[in-house]
Amino acid sequence: MKRTISSVLISLLLVTVMIGCKDKEMPRAIATPANNPTVVEIAPEFLNRLTITLASEDDLAETLRVPANVEVDEHRVARIGAAVTGRVTEVHAFLGQMVKRGDVLTTLNSTELSAAQLIYIKALSQEGLQRRAVERAVLLFAADVIGRAELQKREADLVQAQAELHASLEQLKVLGMAKSAITKLAATRRVNSLSSIIAPLDGVVIERNVTTGQVVQPAEPLYTVADLSHVWLVAEVTEQQAAHVKKGEVVQAEIPALDGKRIEGRLIFVADTVNPDTRTVQVRMDAENHERMLKPEMLASMLILVKSQRRLVVPAAAVVREDNKDHIFVQLDDKRFQLRHVLLGQENHRNFPVLEGLKIGERIVTEGAFHLNNERKREKL
Repeated sequence: MKRTISSVLISLLLVTVMIGCKDKEMPRAIATPANNPTVVEIAPEFLNRLTITLASEDDLAETLRVPANVEVDEHRVARIGAAVTGRVTEVHAFLGQMVKRGDVLTTLNSTELSAAQLIYIKALSQEGLQRRAVERAVLLFAADVIGRAELQKREADLVQAQAELHASLEQLKVLGMAKSAITKLAATRRVNSLSSIIAPLDGVVIERNVTTGQVVQPAEPLYTVADLSHVWLVAEVTEQQAAHVKKGEVVQAEIPALDGKRIEGRLIFVADTVNPDTRTVQVRMDAENHERMLKPEMLASMLILVKSQRRLVVPAAAVVREDNKDHIFVQLDDKRFQLRHVLLGQENHRNFPVLEGLKIGERIVTEGAFHLNNERKREKL
């Protein structure tokens, strides 16, 4: 009997001690339910540290960021070759050199040009001979010395001589002879076998494939001269994005090689076809480059502002990065919040469009999400 009473007293004493210890415990700010580590339960005093708003839509002008390359303006570039077959005797222009329209880049010695000039001189002499023959025939016909048939024959010979002269003249033009050089040839009747390769525009030599003594053919490109005061930025947008890109729109580009400098220009081209291999549409931006800071083949990012659309958005302060994914704290009730994975679009003016994971009207934490997540992780540990 005494042993039973002692056991009861000991049990009562232990209960009393446990109650006393429980009264001395401090209330915890957050308790994480063991069955769901993404859900946190907060105390009322912690709630005051959070800003909670309803998820809502807003007009969002999304910016497309697509990789681009700097390229020469194809309307301001010339790929220059020889008009005749010949041997290079002098090289006047070199890589990186600025040239003006009409400058001589290279001089050739061409037997082909000499032969063409000789044919022209012969045709010129023959045309003069036939013209004088017709003039005499007209006088003889008037004096009744020759008949009409003879006069017509000499007139036909003149027409043929004029046709041959015209053909030889056009051949000289095809071989690159200037009008002034042809006039001089007609006056002096002296063959000049030297041919000059002339710059057709102002620009810089960006490619040179010629050396002294080299034998060149008309099909070979010897120089590329480009006016780099304007360049193109060429990019590829997906076929889904192409519907939002219009020719003539003002766009921007970032150049990493220039410390992220931003430049502005207009879209001058949006392709009418889709590349079947990449499922993309090519777009081109024209950019001024008077200081020649932009160099062909530089990498860039083109920033295209898409027309404003009504989208579900969240502020950047509401986004929590966890395991390389984006999350938002959604309020479940007065005390509980859930860390929910969401799929976001590209940031625009400190707002993110929500593509998946959130609905309009849900209550989300827009301020204090970072601290709330720290408490969640601390309690989880």
